[in-house]
Amino acid sequence: MEEKIANHLIEALFRTRQPNSLHPFAIFEDGGTLTYANFLDGAERVAATLRNSGVAPGDRVAFQAPKSITSLQMYLGAVMAGGIFVPLNPAYTSEEVEYFLADSQPKLLICEQFRVEALRKGNDGAVRIRSLEYLRREIAAAKRPLRFQYPVARSPSDIAAILYTSGTTGRPKGAMLSHSALATNSNVLVKLWRFSKSDVLIHALPAYHTHGLFVATNVALMAGCTLLFFEKFNADAVLSAFPKATALMGVPTFYTRMLQVPELNRSLASNMRFFISGSAPLLPETHKEWHRRTGHEILERYGMTEANMITSIPYDGPRKPGTVGLPLAGVELRIRESANGREVQEGKTGVLEIKSPALFSGYWQMPEKTKSEFTDDGYFITGDLASRDSDGFITIEGRAKDLVISGGLNIYPKEVEGVIDRCPGVAESAVFGVPHSDFGEAAVAVVVLEDADVSIGEIQDFLADKLARYKHPKRVAIMEALPRNAMGKVQKSVLRSDFKTIFNAA
Repeated sequence: MEEKIANHLIEALFRTRQPNSLHPFAIFEDGGTLTYANFLDGAERVAATLRNSGVAPGDRVAFQAPKSITSLQMYLGAVMAGGIFVPLNPAYTSEEVEYFLADSQPKLLICEQFRVEALRKGNDGAVRIRSLEYLRREIAAAKRPLRFQYPVARSPSDIAAILYTSGTTGRPKGAMLSHSALATNSNVLVKLWRFSKSDVLIHALPAYHTHGLFVATNVALMAGCTLLFFEKFNADAVLSAFPKATALMGVPTFYTRMLQVPELNRSLASNMRFFISGSAPLLPETHKEWHRRTGHEILERYGMTEANMITSIPYDGPRKPGTVGLPLAGVELRIRESANGREVQEGKTGVLEIKSPALFSGYWQMPEKTKSEFTDDGYFITGDLASRDSDGFITIEGRAKDLVISGGLNIYPKEVEGVIDRCPGVAESAVFGVPHSDFGEAAVAVVVLEDADVSIGEIQDFLADKLARYKHPKRVAIMEALPRNAMGKVQKSVLRSDFKTIFNAA
């Protein structure tokens, strides 16, 4: 019999935890502890403050501030009050924030004090802008209402949060995520990854992104486990927490940086139950080296803002490096050729399409864009290129927009990157397409070196007998580092822009 999930996200998240529980919700770097009772009390005070500020069911509540426990209480408090939470990257400039305010039209924005005046000048008064310090004063002064008054009633299909996509093409889009979508996905992950009250999860991810906000936080709340709470990732600090923890959710950058610390070994990781990686591809070499040093195989999963989590390596069984596992319970998945719509054969690459109870409800105020992202039979077109092996495991081959069509032939950047990264002296690479007068598009490779003595000619020679000639980058460039976003994803849109005129005639 299918399990019934609570209609309201808050009810689903706190189902295993009594409101007065003294079980620790968070343990901080300085050793301080926050119980579930105190954490929930703070979230309810946020809800009371928002209601007193005029936030009504369905109103958007925007938040831009560095990660803290208040960030998480703001998220839950906004949802408790019936609002729609809109988290914004604290790195956004005031000009960038003005776009999000104009688009989402929140009733209230909470931000750092130094931003308040600049944002008020760029705002016509439609959005109330208050400082984080103001919010904390109001929380402290708020008389906590009787518990049954919260959360404000909402239906499963009502929107709980809007998360903006990166906007690598066109303006950023606000993905609307319902109570049901978030609760259902968290429930699946708790079971799949076997989280329980006894777990202690290292939380060093940002709190404005799907990974840190909806995967790490929601899973911990639903399981009733404890967070080791880090405001920022620091390799030495996180490693020192291993003996007190059972799990870590991270991005590939976490693992590559921790591998640089000599103290990382099997003994240090002996208390850990497992390690999860997502938000960007994990190199097979990183997977293998982590296993060699710690005895643990990293569990990879795959998701996106619009769909929450989509696939995961099984908890038991093989963890194939380079793959992201099998579809989650309830997810229907297919891989099709973009040209003719036919499903591709095993091992072949095509565009990944999905149906899932965790899918977003559409893009905020973009009905035509929403419609264009779905097939006629209701599958969401992820835009990711993928393949499936004989065991059903999915490998993400890159973004469809990253596909380079040069002289009418398809070049898959991930395939080329995989070969370049094997070249002695190369640390990592990024391959992308730029305009070319003869071929239409041409592949360019940007390479980061481990050995400064490696030449571009040596890299090109290394490819000679490993890739068909048409797949070879027509230009190779050396950079000190690849541009990445806050979640560690390589920003190929930046590279395409920087190198777009490289083949222009002199």
